[in-house]
Amino acid sequence: MNNKKKDIRALTKAQLREFFVGEGDKAFRGNQVYEWLWSKGAHTFDDMTNISKDTRQKLQEHFVINHIKVDRMQKSEDGTIKNAVRLHDGLIVESVLIPAKNRTTACVSSQVGCSLDCRFCATAKLKRMRNLNPDEIYDQVVAIDNESRLYHNRPLSNIVFMGMGEPLMNYNNVLKAIDKITSPEGLGMSPKRIVVSTSGVPKMIKKMADEEVKFKLAVSLHSAIDEVRTSIMPFNATFPLTDLREALEYWYAKTKNRITYEYVVWDGINDKRKDVEALIKFCKFAPSKVNLIEYNPIDDGEFQQAHSSAINMYVDMLEANNITVTVRRSRGKDIDAACGQLANKS
Repeated sequence: MNNKKKDIRALTKAQLREFFVGEGDKAFRGNQVYEWLWSKGAHTFDDMTNISKDTRQKLQEHFVINHIKVDRMQKSEDGTIKNAVRLHDGLIVESVLIPAKNRTTACVSSQVGCSLDCRFCATAKLKRMRNLNPDEIYDQVVAIDNESRLYHNRPLSNIVFMGMGEPLMNYNNVLKAIDKITSPEGLGMSPKRIVVSTSGVPKMIKKMADEEVKFKLAVSLHSAIDEVRTSIMPFNATFPLTDLREALEYWYAKTKNRITYEYVVWDGINDKRKDVEALIKFCKFAPSKVNLIEYNPIDDGEFQQAHSSAINMYVDMLEANNITVTVRRSRGKDIDAACGQLANKS
């Protein structure tokens, strides 16, 4: 029966109001239901306690709430929490709560698997099964917000789209989810506290700039030399660095928001002086900062974390060129919750 019922959260508030008018009810009933679905996070129609039983029954007959379910929660020794999230069709994605001294960050997924083929990432080995719907992205954030309040005594403060999938390959749904997350009728979070991380899809970066989005952009770069980048991220052959650079210049011209480059340094791959020089040159096209990320092995041993001397060389050379650089230590490694490790092992 469920497959004939419409997912109620695919409806706008106006469509919900129309539904009730069509059923001979009052339009404001649509507002009440909308509030239950989004800001109150109702999982079932029975949760909607200020709505009559008959009305709830009517909703039950026409609609379904395809709510996620946290199938398994793992806690790391460093306080990181990883959720294995079961979707309504039985597929699973993972999302992560990362606590810091004065904030908690949700790392959310946008696809089941991934459309891209980065060779160092466990998620890429899963291949893309489908895009997540806006409500499935939203639900991950609500679940992590609840865990943040429960285990860290504070609401969620930041969101990064750095979980499973390439957000810009699920562009419309990701933007709809962010609209809901930032809306006063949703979670009311500031878009300035949201980072969308992409491996670099030039056309979609320009589209975001044209739509004057308010959230921040991060680019998973890892090399500013085309041959090297293509060897570790084969899709770079389709979207080469010249195209990416042009899109990022366009982004900055339109939004005036600086770009964050995420960058892992691997032993024997991108740990030479020429790699740093290329990165410095790339950083000069638009205001940016670099996050050097610790590599988390994904079992096959092909990629190894660079020596600390290589990391220090990157930091010294970037700083000498007035480029902001931070070295990010990975969190949640003991539960495979760190960058590039999300692969539904559970």
